[in-house]
Amino acid sequence: MVPKHLAVIMDGNGRWAKHKGLPRVIGHRRGLNAAQQLVTSAKHLGIEFLTLFAFSMENAKRPENEVDSLFGLAGEALVTQAKTLNEQDLKVQFIGERASIPRKLRNAFLDIEKLTKNNSGMVVTIAFNYSGRWDILQAIKKIALSSDKVDQLREEDLSVFFQTAELPDPDLLIRTGGEKRISNFMLWDLAYTELFFTDCLWPDFDNRELELAIDSFRLRERRFGRTTEQVRAEGA
Repeated sequence: MVPKHLAVIMDGNGRWAKHKGLPRVIGHRRGLNAAQQLVTSAKHLGIEFLTLFAFSMENAKRPENEVDSLFGLAGEALVTQAKTLNEQDLKVQFIGERASIPRKLRNAFLDIEKLTKNNSGMVVTIAFNYSGRWDILQAIKKIALSSDKVDQLREEDLSVFFQTAELPDPDLLIRTGGEKRISNFMLWDLAYTELFFTDCLWPDFDNRELELAIDSFRLRERRFGRTTEQVRAEGA
């Protein structure tokens, strides 16, 4: 059994570079390689949805030269990998606030989304300039404008306004880099997601680390508030 939807917080690029006495941008470049390998591995495993936390709104507070480098790397990767991703039948999409990122990068997002929109393979969602709180807030604003019966709202009424509305909730979240928090990522969606934390820095994340996370997931009993007996009875 593999998760239908795997979400990943790719943490540790800068620390990986620092430990090796290299510029942080080299760590981000190596992290990009790790992300490309994960996409291939996840597709091979039969995972249907893969969501990668690439750049948070809080990351924009980092030094300007590092942020510019990250934007440049992202745009470069989309241009160089677009054909390969399309040939793999992957559907690539982005979530996050786009207005404040460079136009050239926004256009790169749109180009690859348009190129792959009709593909039927694994859905690769890249969270870029994304914040879970921002996503909840923008959803509330939209529903407040569209409904005059706020007191009658249900969870599913609000859910359709999230940027993640077309995705199932993640089954498994992997966070690398040794931190044990979700850092404002998909706050609504992660309510019942299984969490896996590893000390492995993101550029070193490989198939062995992925297998460890999947093996851990297979051992979990997902009850969603029910008792063990109820879950077993439903699976009988």
